Amino acid sequence: MHGGWTYIMTNRARGVLYIGVTSDLAARVFQHRNGEGSDFCCRYRLARLVLAERHERIEDAIVREKLLKTWQRAWKIELVEKANPGWRDLFEDINR
Repeated sequence: MHGGWTYIMTNRARGVLYIGVTSDLAARVFQHRNGEGSDFCCRYRLARLVLAERHERIEDAIVREKLLKTWQRAWKIELVEKANPGWRDLFEDINR
């Protein structure tokens, strides 16, 4: 079994939010940034990675993604702001 990631993409601070799951975070974010990710991300130009959570098992990442998708928007914003108060793009951090 391989690990996985849950992540949140946005277009700006407190903007449109997209929650996803992947086993290869750098590749998936690269896809989103180049318009090859989800139709939703492409439609709203969600290219900023603002939250990434690592999981030991991909199954755990999938469970976390499903849970986060049930959360109220305010809770998601609070989660991002706790981990990334400036809503900065984390893509360069993961791409090192």
